[in-house]
Amino acid sequence: MTEREAAFRLLLMFKSQDQERNTHMATISRNELMAYLTNLLSPHEFKDYCENGLQVEGSDRISTIVSGVTACQALLDKAVELGADAVLVHHGYFWKGEPQSLVGMKGRRIRTLIKNDINLIGYHLPLDAHAEFGNNAQLAKLLGVEITGGLEAGNPNSIGLVGQLETAVTPDELSERLEKALNRKPLHISGGPLQISRIAWCTGSADSYIGKALAAEADAYITGEISEPVVHTAREEGIHFYSAGHHATERYGVKSLGEHLASHFDLEHHFVDIDNPV
Repeated sequence: MTEREAAFRLLLMFKSQDQERNTHMATISRNELMAYLTNLLSPHEFKDYCENGLQVEGSDRISTIVSGVTACQALLDKAVELGADAVLVHHGYFWKGEPQSLVGMKGRRIRTLIKNDINLIGYHLPLDAHAEFGNNAQLAKLLGVEITGGLEAGNPNSIGLVGQLETAVTPDELSERLEKALNRKPLHISGGPLQISRIAWCTGSADSYIGKALAAEADAYITGEISEPVVHTAREEGIHFYSAGHHATERYGVKSLGEHLASHFDLEHHFVDIDNPV
């Protein structure tokens, strides 16, 4: 066999494999997917800062989903490159109080979606709170924490959670565990006991929930961001505070949800992690 014949045969093999993949690629209607997500995440039970669910309408058939934390331009460009029919995010668009005009950055993002017939699907608080695919549930799994209850007393859809470590750790050991799990060194404000066993946490921007963590008698509180007054609260009230990164703590909910949808409906799924140091 000549070198040219071998190359031609290899090309035919790759073409055959592509055709086979396309033949077996499952699709689902947009309406069926949204009905499933509505039933799974119950967005109507949350008073949120944005519209949860379908935010921008694209193709009525979906075979490829790209998931990511935030619907930034870099994620949309990657979705176009991957041939996505839907982008699934935690931070979508149309937040309360923001300008409504589709100009500038928002205009460019919306044009990218519409031009490429891509659906934008976003879930904020419903994804934080979900017992299996939620950001808080996924963080507990990463850190090896047994969930014992909600951080918001009396709220069946509590966004934050409280849990217990099987074996108590030192504050430095918890910091190291966070860094290993999230690939980001947390900011630790030391104010609590020498051993940590009871932990409260709320992913994203929830440093104001430190009072709820204190009420729950937690040894440590973990969230994504920190503000100046919280430093003093932690030191004076006697609790360890860990700022572990807004983006870093919220990677895993949308990723696990995308993986679930791909498995359940036999779809193609790509989680794309756009770097964000905050």
